[in-house]
Amino acid sequence: MRTTPILRLLPLLALALAACDEAPPAALRIAGADPERGRAVIGARGCGACHVIPGVRGATSWAGPPLTEWARRGYLAGHHPNAPDTLVAWLRDPQAMAPGSAMPNLGLTEAEARDAAAYLFTLGAGRVPEVPAGLPLGPGQAGPREEPRIRPRA
Repeated sequence: MRTTPILRLLPLLALALAACDEAPPAALRIAGADPERGRAVIGARGCGACHVIPGVRGATSWAGPPLTEWARRGYLAGHHPNAPDTLVAWLRDPQAMAPGSAMPNLGLTEAEARDAAAYLFTLGAGRVPEVPAGLPLGPGQAGPREEPRIRPRA
């Protein structure tokens, strides 16, 4: 059976679409940033030398944490809320936010950091809960509980 050129391209198209999820929710979008430019920045700066990053060719290293499902994460560097402004600041100068971190300063411009962050926020965007992890829902819905979280031993 002979296939048409279009049918031969369908698996590649499916793979490309799977690499990027849908657009992130409004709270995770970065005005003026372009996720496709961000993917190019991530590839050009060699982020895949340390991270697994879906949709970025050769980004298969486990030296640093995998960046899969990035939009679903509640924190970055273990201490900072995973929000657009925080991620952009982290990408610009990770040592300022977490001194001694293994994440190097890549010398990204503001525009490059915004684009890279926009791409990362597409990863897992289709599965982001209405309120991202780590963010309070409203008064009385976050913080210490009146009852113990773990039952004490008798």
